[in-house]
Amino acid sequence: MALIDVKVPDIGDFDEVAVIELLVKVGDTVKAEQSLITVESDKASMEIPSSTAGVVKELKVALGDKVKQGSVVLVVEAAGEAAAAP
Repeated sequence: MALIDVKVPDIGDFDEVAVIELLVKVGDTVKAEQSLITVESDKASMEIPSSTAGVVKELKVALGDKVKQGSVVLVVEAAGEAAAAP
């Protein structure tokens, strides 16, 4: 099984946004495109989706943390075909 870092995708014209909600915890099974965290800027809040399916092995953010594009949100142990992808 491959461990994959799930990162914040392009979130528009924001340098950093605050994590206001954690939607998953270690041990949870997530699907691709499932929301993982909610972030909030001064203009809007948005949910950050998972780029892959698998089991959450480690959270890399906490409530109140600031994240930006490319920040690692969590580590997922990918299952099946996703684990074979480079």
